[in-house]
Amino acid sequence: AGVQLRLACAALMKELGRPARTGEAFVTPAFNLPSRYVLHTVGPVVTGVPTEKDRTELDGCYRSCMELANRAGIRSIAFCCISTGEFHFPNGEAARIAVAAVEDCLPGSCMERVIFNVYKKEDYDIYCKLLGAGKAVKEQA
Repeated sequence: AGVQLRLACAALMKELGRPARTGEAFVTPAFNLPSRYVLHTVGPVVTGVPTEKDRTELDGCYRSCMELANRAGIRSIAFCCISTGEFHFPNGEAARIAVAAVEDCLPGSCMERVIFNVYKKEDYDIYCKLLGAGKAVKEQA
């Protein structure tokens, strides 16, 4: 996205006067990326088994992004696997939370397309199973 994105995020945090809270979402222009906007959220960092607080915060990440996108009139959104990987949220449980939150937010929204962007075959298989046949559009090569 270029240095402009880093500067926009710094300006947002300065205006906010504090670090972003887990589950909050913010929007910036996408600058050099092939989209109009970037939605930013902070997922929970899991130590050990996810707690109910971890689950609630992860759910909040997806809901906050969906609500923010809807308010901005954004009709298409792509989500990474929030809080998995370095943040240690178990992939399967994180995917179930993601799909449930998004499906709950879709009715009454302006959203036309939701993409769960995955990098690992494990995540692809999890989302295919959760979404059912025909809903997973394309496997990344």
